Amino acid sequence: MSSLPTKDQILDWITANPTQTAKRDIAKAFGIKGAARIDLKRILKELEAEGHLEKRRKTYRDPDKLPPVTVLQVLAPDADGDLYAKPLEWHGEGPEPRVLLRPRDSDPALAEGHRILGRLTEVRADDHQYEARLIRKIGTNPQRILGIFRKSAEGGRIKPIDKGVDKEWQVPEGATHGAKDGELVEAEQSGPRNRLGLPRARITDRLGDPTAPRAVSLIAIHQHGIPDDFPDAVITEADRAKPAGLGNREDLRPLPLITIDPADARDHDDACCAMPDDDPKNAGGFIVWVAIADVAHYVTPGSALDREARKRGNSTYFPDRVVPMLPDRLSGDLCSLHEGVPRACMAVRLKLDAHGQKIGHRFTRGLMKSIASLNYAEVQAAIDGTPNDKTGPLLDGVLRPLYAAYTAAKKARAQRQPLDLDLPERRIELTEDGKVASVNFRDRLDAHRLIEEFMILANVAAAEELTKMRRPLLFRVHEEPSPEKLDALREVAQASGFTLAKGQVLKTQHLNSLLDAAGGTEFSELINLSTLRSMTQAYYTPENFGHFGLALRSYAHFTSPIRRYADLIVHRALITAHGWGKDGLSPEDIERLEDTAQMISDTERRSMAAERDTTDRYLAAYLSDRVGNEFAGRISGIARFGVFVKLDETGADGLIPIRELGSEYFHYDRDRQTLMGADSGVEIGMGQRVTVRLAEAVPVTGGLMLELLSIENSKMPARGGRSASRRGPVRRKATKSKKKADKTKRKVTRRRK
Repeated sequence: MSSLPTKDQILDWITANPTQTAKRDIAKAFGIKGAARIDLKRILKELEAEGHLEKRRKTYRDPDKLPPVTVLQVLAPDADGDLYAKPLEWHGEGPEPRVLLRPRDSDPALAEGHRILGRLTEVRADDHQYEARLIRKIGTNPQRILGIFRKSAEGGRIKPIDKGVDKEWQVPEGATHGAKDGELVEAEQSGPRNRLGLPRARITDRLGDPTAPRAVSLIAIHQHGIPDDFPDAVITEADRAKPAGLGNREDLRPLPLITIDPADARDHDDACCAMPDDDPKNAGGFIVWVAIADVAHYVTPGSALDREARKRGNSTYFPDRVVPMLPDRLSGDLCSLHEGVPRACMAVRLKLDAHGQKIGHRFTRGLMKSIASLNYAEVQAAIDGTPNDKTGPLLDGVLRPLYAAYTAAKKARAQRQPLDLDLPERRIELTEDGKVASVNFRDRLDAHRLIEEFMILANVAAAEELTKMRRPLLFRVHEEPSPEKLDALREVAQASGFTLAKGQVLKTQHLNSLLDAAGGTEFSELINLSTLRSMTQAYYTPENFGHFGLALRSYAHFTSPIRRYADLIVHRALITAHGWGKDGLSPEDIERLEDTAQMISDTERRSMAAERDTTDRYLAAYLSDRVGNEFAGRISGIARFGVFVKLDETGADGLIPIRELGSEYFHYDRDRQTLMGADSGVEIGMGQRVTVRLAEAVPVTGGLMLELLSIENSKMPARGGRSASRRGPVRRKATKSKKKADKTKRKVTRRRK
C-alpha cells in the first residue's frame, strides 16, 4: 500500500481480524515498512487517546468491556483443570472475552453448562481478560443462616441468632469450613429439607467472635428485621431479565454521559453531562442531561420483584456490606450504568439560564451508554490541574462543561438559600478481616456538590412535571421545625452570644445567617448540631407540603431507583403520564400510595437506626483497646442522667454519667440544655470543650463510658477522697455562673413551697 491507512480502515481491520491486532500485524496488512511504522504508531496512539482502541500489552483491542457483575456460562475445564466461562451479554464488536473462574473453598462445585452470576475483575493476562468470583449459581437460592456454631464429633450444629427461632441446623463433618466452637458463622442450606431430623447446612463463612467487628452489621441486620435474603421467586424473576434494546426509546448513546460515584461504588444509577446551550435566546445558558437507570423496565407492578422491593423500601449501607433493595442481577448489572455498556434509562434534559435558573425541562425514556465511570476524587483532581489517564481525554469536552454548568447552578442555589449545615461525614475503613483500620472524615469536594445539585434539579423537574400533568406521585417532604424546637435552638444561640430572630415566618436564610455568624468561632459545631436537632425528619407522602431544608416548593425522589422504592414510583408515574409503556403506575399502586409512603418512610428510619447502631459498635470495638486513654471532645448533648460528648478524633459519642460529675446536686435546665452545680455554680452546657478519659468501651452494645477530666481547660480535681474514677467539678468564686445558680435555687425553692 503506497499510503497510510485512514483511522476508519484500521478500525475495520481490527474488527474483522480480532486475533491479529499487534502493531506488526496491522503494518503487514497495510504494507507499511520502514519509517512509515512511526506514522502508524502515531495513528494508533491517537485512536487510543480518542477511546476507539485500548492497548493491551502489544495488541490493540476494542475498548468495549464487560460490566463488573454479569451472567456467565461455565465452559469445560482446560488441560490444567482450570475453569473458564463466557459472558452471556457481550456488546463488543470483537470476540467475547475469556473469563477465568477463581473459586473459593466455600463455593459449590461448578460444571460445564452451569450459568452463574459473577463479579469480574479486569486483568492483563495472555489467555484471558477477566477473573470472576462466584456470587451465586443462576436458578439457585439456598436459605442462608446466621448463628453460633457448636462443634461436635459428627460436625456440629448452628444455633440461629434470630429472635424467636429455636430450630437448629446440623452441619456434617465435611461442611464446617474449619469453624471453631462458639464462633459466629454464616451458612446456607445444603440439600432438601427433611421432614424428620434437623435441616442440614454447610458453613460458607466464619465470622469469629460474635462480639467482633465483622459480626456487627449482620447482628444489626437481624436485630432490626431488615430482610437480607431474597425469596426464590424474586431471584428467578431477576435471572430471567434480559438487557433492554432500543425499541421505541430515544437513542441517547451519542451523549457524553458519565457516572461519578465514590471509588468503592458497586452500582451506578445516575449519569450526567452538560454543554453550552446553542439557543441564541438563552445566551450563556446550559443544557444538562441527567440519565437514571430504568428500573421500572425490570421491576413491574405486582411482580415478585416489586413486592420484595416495596417491602424493603430501600437499600441499607454498612461499612462492610450492602443489603440491596434489588438482587445483584439488577442492582449490580442490568440496572447499573456501567462504562461502555448500553443501558435502559429514564432521562431529563434540563435547560438552565446563565444564572443557573431552570427555565425548562423535557423527560424521555432512552438507551444510553456511559463513556466513563469516574470517582469524585479523580474528577476533582482533573479540574484542579492533575488529570490521570482516564480523566485527561475528558477534561475539555466533558468535565469542564459540567463544572461550568455547576458554577451557574450555584448562583441559583445561593439565591434560593437551602439550609447550609457544615457537619463532617465519618468514613469507617475496614481491614480484610473486618477490623476497623481507621476512622476518617470524608472530604467534601466540588465534585460531590456538582452531582448533588444536578440530582436536586432533576428531582425538582420530576415533581413539577407530574404536578403539571395532574398525576399521583410520592413527594419528599420536609416540614419546618416546631415552635418548641425553635425555642430550644434560640436558647442555645443566645447562650452562645448569637441571635435567632423571633416573631417572623422562619426561612432557611434566617438559619443560614445564624450558621454564618457562628462559623469560624468555637461555637460553630454547637450551632450546627443544634440546628440539625431542631429539624423535623423528612418523609414520603402523596401530599405536597414542600421541602423546608432545600427551600423548595415541590420535591420528589427520581434519581436513585436502584436503592429507593420512592424513585421507582415516580418513574412509573412518568411512564404512565407520557404513555411510554404498560409498566407504569398501576391502579393498585395509586390505591395504596398512602400506605406505600408510610411503609417506605418507616423502612428508611429502620435502615438509619441499623446503620447508626453498626457505626456505634464499630467505633466501640475500635476504641476498646484504648480504654484509659485521654481524648479531646465537645459536649454534644445534655440529659438529666448525664452528659454526651462527641470525640474529636473519631466523632464517636460517649456518656459521662451524672454520678461521675461530682457529689453535689446538678440542676438540669431542659430549655437551655445545661447542668448547673448547686454548690459550685459550675455550668455544663452544649458545645463546651472537654477532655475525657475513656472508662469503658462495649462493642456488643456500642456504648462508650467516659470520665470528665476538664472543661474549657479547667481541670477537674478529685474531691473529698473520692476515687479517680469519681471526679467532681471545680468550686469557683461567685461569678455570673454563681448568680445564675442562686437564681435557679430560688426558683426551685419557690416551686417546692
